[in-house]
Amino acid sequence: MVILKLIHKPSANTLNMIYLALSALLVVGALSKHNNELWSYERELAEGIVHDPHAAGVFSSPRPHEYVRDEAVPEEFTWCNKDGVNYCTMSRNQHLPQYCGSCWAHGAVSALADRIKIARGAKGADINLSVQHILNCAGVGSCYGGSISGVYQWLHRLSSRTGSGISYETSNPYLACSSDSDEGFCSHVNTKCTGFNIAGTCNTFTENGGFCSEIKQYPNATVDEYGTLFGFATGAKGMQKEILARGPIACGIDAEPLVKYKSGIITGKSFLSNHVVSVVGWGVEDGTNYWIVRNSWGEYWGEMGFVKVAFGALNVQGQCAWATIKDFTAPERNNQVPCYEDGTNCV
Repeated sequence: MVILKLIHKPSANTLNMIYLALSALLVVGALSKHNNELWSYERELAEGIVHDPHAAGVFSSPRPHEYVRDEAVPEEFTWCNKDGVNYCTMSRNQHLPQYCGSCWAHGAVSALADRIKIARGAKGADINLSVQHILNCAGVGSCYGGSISGVYQWLHRLSSRTGSGISYETSNPYLACSSDSDEGFCSHVNTKCTGFNIAGTCNTFTENGGFCSEIKQYPNATVDEYGTLFGFATGAKGMQKEILARGPIACGIDAEPLVKYKSGIITGKSFLSNHVVSVVGWGVEDGTNYWIVRNSWGEYWGEMGFVKVAFGALNVQGQCAWATIKDFTAPERNNQVPCYEDGTNCV
């Protein structure tokens, strides 16, 4: 790990070694009391996850850890209060209406929604993206765990192939169900990737002749590029530069110490990753540098849904993922297709 900190641009072989190490740690993470909600490296390979598109030659755009100067990184920074403006979107709860281990989707969606809000200058109503669309269609995870970067890979392919992207929450709300989950009412829920399970609406009670229909021209968001970021390869500065220049990121974490967390800075070291969160900034308190982390367990938990994690603690700097915004549906972009209440004109 110490040697990796000296590497500015890890080679593809080095990244493979890193992932192998991470995979071993994830196996150990699965033995912890907290449910392991992350796929192993072998599972990701089997599912066709490209771990670093830049190393694979898919993208060539420079990344912030390559061009942002060290001295440009402030001692404290958060997108939740940048110059008095809140660019963070809502805190989510993956455990309602029943338990679902979809942190990997929640962390990715929260960070991406923040980046949309940043692109909009925090103007207009927040755009909240559909986690259920991912569970229904992405094929990169379920209520039993998934891939940190898989969400962004799926969304990039969807964006390139169809020109449309991830649905908004209002046309595909979170059910906390996937095809392999029988928890709660999930056995009675259809989670197949059909038109209605991407975006849809229902107009009235069935006893009054009501029906449900899909919405093909639905509000959505697309991505341009995506990738992974290793804090132990680029250093904490590499993570800071990505967050500072482009917005929050999704990162793995050891969730065991979070279960009974109330407040303060968690400083315990760990080499496990069994959960995914979004990192929105950093701060310093009594000489301790910490990450400002948003969880997906609701605002009743921790510091209104957030936790402070010391640099180097809980393996937050192990593996992170990011994506850049390509387009999104919004009033100022004049790109909405207005649909009737029953959605029939958008079918």
